[in-house]
Amino acid sequence: MRKAEEAAYREYVVARMASLRRTAYLLCHDWHGADDLVSVTIAKLYRQWGRAQGFESLDGYVHRILLNAWRDETRRPWRRETVAEDLPDETAVVGPDPTERLSQVALLQRLPARRRAALVLRFYCDLSVEQTAAVLGCTEGTVKSLTARGLESLRAGEGLTQLTEEA
Repeated sequence: MRKAEEAAYREYVVARMASLRRTAYLLCHDWHGADDLVSVTIAKLYRQWGRAQGFESLDGYVHRILLNAWRDETRRPWRRETVAEDLPDETAVVGPDPTERLSQVALLQRLPARRRAALVLRFYCDLSVEQTAAVLGCTEGTVKSLTARGLESLRAGEGLTQLTEEA
């Protein structure tokens, strides 16, 4: 990479670092994991910087890299393992406590991965339906469906106002 390209790369990454980190946190709900995702994303962007500069929506391309890195990480077998100190009681009722108050981030964490990704890209990253469809690699109708179902799930979980007002 030439010095001019490297300077442009550095400038872009420095300007977007905080935003990428927050977006990664919303996807994985762990600051250390978010830092790892951002590291993977900017490393992949560095390798493709010459090609990436020519894209119409560089931010969309970078969000796509971040989303793919997150998906790859969630597919790893050790991510599905959980440690429990006590064995669960077989007679215990499984399900959320209706009196429990959850924050928006905790509610987002309960959503399936694609719905969570659609909501984060649409409302947090402020991408259009078309841009979100490009990042997720699906149709605009799928984005609308994922967004509607995600918002419906959030509304059913708690009476949210901030996220649903933006819809």
